[in-house]
Amino acid sequence: MSYNRREFLQQLGFGALQLGIISAIPASAWAETLHSGSLPRSSPELQGLSAKNILDFTNAVEADKLNLHSLMILRQGKVVAEGWWAPYGPDMKHTLYSLSKSFTSTAIGLAVGEKKLSVEDKVLSFFPDDKPATVSANLAAMRVKDLLTMSTGHDKDATGPVRESKEKNWVKAFLSLPVEHEPGTFFVYNSAATYMLSAIIQKITGQTLLQYLTPRLFEPLGIDDPDWEVDPNGINTGGWGLRVKTEDIAKFGQLYLQKGQWNGKRILSEAWVEEATRSHIMSKGGARKPEENDWLQGYGYQFWRCRNDAYRGDGAYGQYCIVMPKEDMVVAITSETGDMQAILDHVWNHVLASVKSARVQSDKDTQAELQKKLTSLALPLTPGKPTAEGAAKLNNKSFKIDDNSLKVNKVSFEFAKGWCLFRMYDDKGEHLVVNGLGNWKIGLTDLPVMPLKLVLTPVPGEKLTKVAGNGAWVDENTFEMTWRFVETAHYETITCKFEADNVNIEFKRSLAILGKTKDSRPVLSGKMMD
Repeated sequence: MSYNRREFLQQLGFGALQLGIISAIPASAWAETLHSGSLPRSSPELQGLSAKNILDFTNAVEADKLNLHSLMILRQGKVVAEGWWAPYGPDMKHTLYSLSKSFTSTAIGLAVGEKKLSVEDKVLSFFPDDKPATVSANLAAMRVKDLLTMSTGHDKDATGPVRESKEKNWVKAFLSLPVEHEPGTFFVYNSAATYMLSAIIQKITGQTLLQYLTPRLFEPLGIDDPDWEVDPNGINTGGWGLRVKTEDIAKFGQLYLQKGQWNGKRILSEAWVEEATRSHIMSKGGARKPEENDWLQGYGYQFWRCRNDAYRGDGAYGQYCIVMPKEDMVVAITSETGDMQAILDHVWNHVLASVKSARVQSDKDTQAELQKKLTSLALPLTPGKPTAEGAAKLNNKSFKIDDNSLKVNKVSFEFAKGWCLFRMYDDKGEHLVVNGLGNWKIGLTDLPVMPLKLVLTPVPGEKLTKVAGNGAWVDENTFEMTWRFVETAHYETITCKFEADNVNIEFKRSLAILGKTKDSRPVLSGKMMD
């Protein structure tokens, strides 16, 4: 359910071009959103699962503050549980990070099936014009298979050096790096290796990875409007940067569970599915023992082996496509967590533990409780009150901002019943975010101060990012906003402290809150303008 866009804009008193609001959705409204995906739906009990165990899973991940954004559980080809934590919703795409790699691997499998290449082909054979002047024996020996299994022979992940190279040709930058180990013998997680698979697809087909996969994978599975980031030369990044919906992740997992078949049609060869999802090389590291660590079960063709004889594609901060062949199950999850293993532990301890060979007895009370839970999931709103005595004084007031490295020169606040419009001005012009007070409001922003610029490369042609804003008064002098960039995994908090006619504004990214990176942006200081 979403409010009429034009009516809502008129209620706020802004034109569509001025504000760019696409919807205004209270946290509770996602419960009324109907999803028209192509996968059939069923109750957990009819498919041999316990509603109580699924309820326990959702409660456990919330208790551990694992910051899930979505969940979809399939058993025997049917969706038995699905939920989105507001402000995330079923119609939103979500960046996959390294879960993208499994889709890239699939493209190689399709190309192998079309006899366009072999996994034994040497990487240099595709790029004769980009090879270095001196080719080492290890570089010469590197195969497509070594890219697939993260065993290129590099001693360290090549992604940073490739992306940070002055060389805009990422392929050339990759091939220029030293290869310290014999390919196929040394595992190191290497997103640049997956990028090279994308570059190979484009080289042999004349199409980008996204273009190649669209008629072969995305369209047959009913995956609409996927997008994928690109390098400076228009090659899809491959190892990261794909955005699709949660149900699309589930469909992808179901295709693999069905060994490459979809609606009675062969999409991907069964031999490739088996080869891609078995262990080819052992990964390494981690504080846990192998029997407790889902990163020490072996690595396939851009798929991880798991405990419990399962396998998965996964991406940073908890993007998951988990396939359990013995149980005929798929679990799709998006999130932003600092503890990816904890999510898997809860999947095994609650969801997997509930599987029975046949339908289980229905408990109507538990079913109702689970349904209520799944349709009312929500991430925490900004803590505080929707209004304060000082809000009226600040309404429609602007603050001149002192010189700063962000080149922000002015901000303003407009408070009304149920929302606050925050405007920020810099050397590029005016930027806007609407914040719900006591709910989320979803709109578009071109703000340069967002996680997208920190961790992702831009999608071609995209200037606006979907953002869910929420604000509250922490105390009588402090207004805090939470901005969730709902097609990424990330959010940030903006704390505005007012004293007399002055304001201090502090930005903090969720990655900094997770302790994954520092937020180097300055605190903005300003004075109210007449």
